Amino acid sequence: MPKMKTKKSAAKRFKRTANGGFKSGNSFTSHRFHGKTKKQRRQLRGLSMMDKSNVSRFKKMLPAK
Repeated sequence: MPKMKTKKSAAKRFKRTANGGFKSGNSFTSHRFHGKTKKQRRQLRGLSMMDKSNVSRFKKMLPAK
């Protein structure tokens, strides 16, 4: 049986944590910051943890990680 391939688009966007969760960058951060509050802009910096409802799907996309 062939090996399971990693979905490269997912591998570029998501990282698996040591406990098996996933972290990713936030959406709504590319432009139009003048419509967002300072609190929103501050909280959109950095990475955030993916919701538990999506983790099972991404484990299938990134089998070797």
